[in-house]
Amino acid sequence: MKIYILAGEASGDLHGGNLISALRKNHPSLEIRAWGGEKIQQAGAELVKHYKNLAFMGFIEVLKNLPGIFKNFEFAKSDILHFKPAILILIDYPGFNLRMAKWAHKHHIRVVYYVLPQLWAWNAHRIKYLEKYTHIRLAILPFEKSYYQSKNLPVHYVGHPLVQTVAAFKKQNIKDSLDYQTLDPCEVIALLPGSRLQEIRRHTPLLISLVEKFPLLHFELALAPGLPEEMHFQLLQAFPKNFSISKNTYQILSKAKFAIVCSGTATLETALFKVPQIVFYRTNFLNYLLAKVLIKVKYISLVNLILQKPLVKEVVNPLNQEENLIKSFEELMKSENIEDIKRGYEEIDVKLGKKDASEECSKIIFNV
Repeated sequence: MKIYILAGEASGDLHGGNLISALRKNHPSLEIRAWGGEKIQQAGAELVKHYKNLAFMGFIEVLKNLPGIFKNFEFAKSDILHFKPAILILIDYPGFNLRMAKWAHKHHIRVVYYVLPQLWAWNAHRIKYLEKYTHIRLAILPFEKSYYQSKNLPVHYVGHPLVQTVAAFKKQNIKDSLDYQTLDPCEVIALLPGSRLQEIRRHTPLLISLVEKFPLLHFELALAPGLPEEMHFQLLQAFPKNFSISKNTYQILSKAKFAIVCSGTATLETALFKVPQIVFYRTNFLNYLLAKVLIKVKYISLVNLILQKPLVKEVVNPLNQEENLIKSFEELMKSENIEDIKRGYEEIDVKLGKKDASEECSKIIFNV
């Protein structure tokens, strides 16, 4: 059997790699062709396009890159028709993947959507794409099943794939990860600036201001593996000396006392490692105003969204953002509520459950 997978971001690459491993465990003869990154390729798929050339964030950035996005659409259609898969698995990346679902439906290709679009946050009208053009819908957030049920759209809740990913790291690698010989692990502050090149470029000045303000602390930045090698050198040159870089996010989080985290999947990863965090995101003022109008949820971090309360501080307003981020970090370091944050993280563990999401997905795909 042939399967084609479309994952356009680092998180999709992680989840896609785990899913491919689960699929191959019970069906080793599968032929899989995919868009993604190193995780998907290492799991045994033939990699067609790397996500580093696909991920654009923000209304303005998408508009500026429309010619390249349309070219990717045409290439995907041609490549899928040539490959002739029995199943097309779409992972997150809704701006692109929902349109591909509509196209695949016209060509009688069965469509699985894994990591559903955040329609509960904005653009809820796109639910018609899921209803009309997908055969199997796999949700990873505990509140999504009830949301979609309220819209009369059946979905399967498979658990969040990060639960098993983080648990596996802790079990196999955490003893080896504490390899600092000269630094007290409690003095490491994790910086998670995002996985997209444009995010890192936008967030670098903000994070430099933070690092300069605290010269006695050691900051370590997690750099996504799919980014160009020259980015590593550029960041080392730009930041103060109390700073280092690693491509192993989990190794950093396993020894961090606090974390400064770009909004996205990394906020949940940080919570699963029980590291108190501040969530931030930098964008231009026009994008910020558009988001305030269009986005219908109170929070931007998965931590606060899952709990439906402001457990961790979010710094997103572009006005005086450097000062606000520094002030928020100072407050976190002096806070007497660290144990409250960790208890909130435990509550997230309970809500997510213990399901192996990749195994659940594999079973559902082949059973249905």
